[in-house]
Amino acid sequence: MSRLDAEDRDALPSDAFAFPRERKEPLIDARHVRNAIARFDQVEGVTDAERDAAWQRILAAAERFGVEVSEADWRELGRS
Repeated sequence: MSRLDAEDRDALPSDAFAFPRERKEPLIDARHVRNAIARFDQVEGVTDAERDAAWQRILAAAERFGVEVSEADWRELGRS
């Protein structure tokens, strides 16, 4: 799956998103998983607990779609 239009995005179940309450960062294919990682710190209005849960969903989706993730924790994002 490539780009999602508004109708496709609205049709996704909440559990298809890294942040289900906000319906942010869909995890439907490898491209979207990589995008969710890249944009992770741009999601506003979420708690650290929600970020922890979202990161676990991202890691599971990364494994499912064969995306390599070098960070074990979202707090490591952007560190070199």
